[in-house]
Amino acid sequence: MRPLDPISAGGRPYKRYHVDTPDRPIEPEVEKAAYEYLPALVPAPADDSPAGWTVLHRGGDTGAYLLVYTWAWDNVVEVHTAAAGQPAVGCPDEDPSNFVPETRRWAGCVWELPALEYERAAWVRHMFAGDAPDLGGYLADTRPEGPVGR
Repeated sequence: MRPLDPISAGGRPYKRYHVDTPDRPIEPEVEKAAYEYLPALVPAPADDSPAGWTVLHRGGDTGAYLLVYTWAWDNVVEVHTAAAGQPAVGCPDEDPSNFVPETRRWAGCVWELPALEYERAAWVRHMFAGDAPDLGGYLADTRPEGPVGR
């Protein structure tokens, strides 16, 4: 898992993470397609929804997965997901750049969930533990690059 610079979508910043393997990084066309699809997964702007994070995961087979987590109601995470290239979850083909919405309420797989674990702790550290919420501090605080399992 590796962090990337934040991206803006739906009027709010999103931290970004990529999950892939060192010998098979996410292809530029998959990354481009995922971030073009991103706005379709972002909820409408709301005062209690200032930021979130994304995970783009390139599976070991034909699949690619985009998960968009948005902080809502100050302390709740809303998730919307899309998949590409994985007919087993309803994708129309094996093209890892052809994203379609995933309607199952899956929060993420074991390789994607380390970002959720980290982001929950970072949100508490920066938005609840100090004297005042520090959104800038939260956005600057990302999970370090490195393996997420095994």
